[in-house]
Order: sequence, then structure tokens, then C-alpha cells
Amino acid sequence: MRDILPPESGRWRAFDQVFARVVERAGYGQLITPLLEDLGVFTRIGDATEIVTKEMYDFVDKGDRHIALRPEMTASVCRAFAEHRPTLPWKIYYSGSNFRYEKPQRGRYRQFDQVGIEVLGADDPHLDVEVIALGWEFYARLGLRRVKLVVNSLGEPDDRARYVEALREHFAAAGDALSEQSRATLERNPLRVLDSKRESDQPLIAAAPQIADFHSDDAAAHFEAVLAGLRLLEIPFVIEPKLVRGLDYYRRTIFEFQGETLDSAQNALGGGGRYDGLVEALGGPATPGVGFALGLDRTLLACDDEGVFPALPIELDAFVVDVTGGSAAVELTAELRNAGFSVDRGYDNRSMKAQMKLANRSGARYALIVGDDELAAGTVVAKPMQGGGDQIVVARPDIVAHLSSPTEQK
Repeated sequence: MRDILPPESGRWRAFDQVFARVVERAGYGQLITPLLEDLGVFTRIGDATEIVTKEMYDFVDKGDRHIALRPEMTASVCRAFAEHRPTLPWKIYYSGSNFRYEKPQRGRYRQFDQVGIEVLGADDPHLDVEVIALGWEFYARLGLRRVKLVVNSLGEPDDRARYVEALREHFAAAGDALSEQSRATLERNPLRVLDSKRESDQPLIAAAPQIADFHSDDAAAHFEAVLAGLRLLEIPFVIEPKLVRGLDYYRRTIFEFQGETLDSAQNALGGGGRYDGLVEALGGPATPGVGFALGLDRTLLACDDEGVFPALPIELDAFVVDVTGGSAAVELTAELRNAGFSVDRGYDNRSMKAQMKLANRSGARYALIVGDDELAAGTVVAKPMQGGGDQIVVARPDIVAHLSSPTEQK
């Protein structure tokens, strides 16, 4: 966990704003859920999931309630749906922090931010396409070009159960040829063995059964409709039979956005899929759902690698330098801010030289200087700080008009 200081914090805010603009145009409204939930909200996402078994921050509070910091957003969204029963289809988006006690890596922290969307109440494969397309558009809006979309389908629950059993038999037959870590994973969730990046496991993973061989006719038709929709929108994709995602609630469509500039072991920028059945597990009616979550940290690393969406400094129109005691600065900054300008000032009655250093460091377009002579004459010295130019004396009542003039805004 760490602090986010300006100007980087401004980039985080801009990240959320770009995302909101993209998804609100598609009819999504913002949902804000609590950071804390009852532990049961998250144990229902799968007892074999490492997020549940190893990574949750959970504790008993002063009211003797067993609660957890949210490790992901989808379960909270489904809990909110089960509680409030909004009109279907329910299209929402979110942004905020999640918490997992896992090993920190480049672009991965124990407190991490995500943005995402969820749609509850429709089983249409075209909705899967819309969800994927909105994620693709968001990355394009950030300026990213080296993003790879990989897709797969886990089929229906019965398809998945038969596939999991086939994987269990395949990997169990390998004995000690499978790494010790993957043998432990096999006991909990055979699907997760497919995520292993250990070199010794790769031949066994390559030879493993493929989920497509277990798809029912309905699951195969749903997946083909999704692929056809992506082709229609000219969104490039790669079918990855070994893609399983990290949560047990997924079924049918799953997908992942990968940053091609990042190390292959930590290149997932975000992803999601369909999770029909999760609302029911949380006490609501049987309700289909699909969505994604996109990681802020790794996405910004990808932006840095591609030289796009930089952190921008705070832009100031003016910096007020007042060496007459400070009252003139109080009045002038308030007037200019009320007129819509971004303005800062010096404090502590510092010297002219010290305040001009601050003005230069601020990056403001103008230093507005008030000394004893200006105070007596009712004027302000406007000194350009960017791009040169001569300073001029402006009558105090005219300073807003001066900063507003097209000539001065160039």
C-alpha cells in the first residue's frame, strides 16, 4: 500500500473520468458500494479461490460481526442487486479500491484500484460483445495501442464440472512431473493449474484437455455469437483455450486484456466474463450477469511504456505576489477564482524574490505583482511567465478582463 501524490493523483482522477465518459454513453450508471462487507458475500465467490482462502483482509468487528475488506467488486455488485432489486437489465459501473493480502509485484499492490462495469438481467451474447467493446474503447481513449484481447468460454456449469474432472485426472497422472506448487493447486482447483507460469509445468499444460471439447451445444452457440459480434465490430481477438480467470463464479464467456509491453507473467490489465448464478448464490433470484474489472496500476504502467496518458501538472492561470502584507492577495485571488481562473499565491509575507521563485515553480501563465506603489495606484503588474513577453501595468478593476482576453490566452 502506498500514498499517491500529485500530479500522479490527478492522473488517477482523469483515468476515472475517461472511463465514466465511455460507459455512461452506453447507459451505465455509477454504483458506490461499501469497502466493508459481510464475510459471506465473498466466501460465496468460491471456497477454492485463493482470494477467499489466502488473500482476504477479514476480521471480527466490535459488534461481533465477521466482515472483510472487499477483495473485488463483482460480488458486492451482486449483493447490492439482491438487496435492492433494481429494474432489469441493470447496467452499472464503479471505481474504487480493493484489498488483497498477496505478494506485491510490479503494478500489483495490496490496496489496488479498479474500474469496471456489470450488467445483470440479460443472457444475450450481444451483451457480452458490448461489455468487451467498452473495455476495448476505453483503452483506445487512453491512447493505448498495444493491448491484446484473449477470449475463451468455460461453458455451462455441467460442462465446466466435466472439464475440471478431466483436468484433475490429466494432471494427477503426471505425478511428480507436475511442480509441487501446482500439485497443491490441483487439490483446490484444477483449473488454476492452467495459470502456472513454471517452466516444468508447461508441457503438461500444453497437453491438457481443452474446454471446447466439453462445450454443450448451447454454450458453443453462445460463444460463436460472441466471436461473430467481435468480428462485426472489427475488434481483434485471440482464442486462448487455457484462459480460466481467477474466480470460481465465471461460466460461458471469459476474456482478458493484456498489455503487450509488460512482462508476460504480469501482463493482465483487466478482464471479466459471464457469471450467471452468482446473484442466486448471494440470496437473490436467478439472474444472469456479465462484466469486467480493469486494473488502474498496470494500465498506467502500460500507458507509461507507450508514452500516452501522462500525469499532468496542475495548470495555473496566475500566481499572485503580494509584498504589502497579504490582504491584496486575499482579495485578488478570490476575485479571480470566482471568475473561473486557477490561481495560487505566496504566504507568510515572504520577500519579492522568494515569492517570484514560487511563481516560477508553479508553472502559472502570469505572476500578478502587488507592491506598495501598485497598491497606492490601484494597479497590478502582470508579468508573463510562459513564453516570454513584457510585463505590463493593469488597472486593478481590469485584471479579470485582461486575463480573459483572447490575446492573453494564447
